[in-house]
Amino acid sequence: MSYPHDQLTRAEWADVPILSEVIAEAFHPLAPSCWLIPDARARWDVFPSYFRIFVEHAMTAGAVYTTRDRDAAAVWFYRGDGWDSQPPDYALRLAMATGRWVEWFHTFDSLLDKHHPDEPRHDHLALLAVRPDRQGQGIGTALLTAYHQYLDRDDVQLPAYLEAADAHTRLIYLQHGYADHGEPIRLPDHTLMFPMWRAARGTLYP
Repeated sequence: MSYPHDQLTRAEWADVPILSEVIAEAFHPLAPSCWLIPDARARWDVFPSYFRIFVEHAMTAGAVYTTRDRDAAAVWFYRGDGWDSQPPDYALRLAMATGRWVEWFHTFDSLLDKHHPDEPRHDHLALLAVRPDRQGQGIGTALLTAYHQYLDRDDVQLPAYLEAADAHTRLIYLQHGYADHGEPIRLPDHTLMFPMWRAARGTLYP
């Protein structure tokens, strides 16, 4: 099912709270989320504030795209050439948002960072989320392909990186031009995530 690209828009600061909630709801049942906070009720409490850290930072250090109905979000960070994926006050905000679970989140960050390439300059799809009742309607695909069209422009020509949350989403990203980038990320409970790379148009896989 295709979703019209004219329904996509760049997020504004006023969208940050609702998009943080949308991401929290979409990511709540995922295996990495369950490892981070096994208590489902605590996960509901923590996730909106946690994801807000990244949505806010991407407003100035990346790009956030959504739909006119604000029922999905694609959160991209610029990486390389001096761009920092974390805000200056990240440690404090992470501790405030996650509370007793903060050490799990530190471990999670460390594992992801270990696999993330330092170069070349690229854009990192940190979060792609669609509200559960709108999933399966092509919204995520539309957000992804629209940004790929930007990356592939002659005056841009940038690769992309992401971490697929599970084997199913890995297969979806393979269909969108991504390839596995090294070994899977293995969380302490043996949950696997998959680092993936999409080469810039007309370039070879690094």
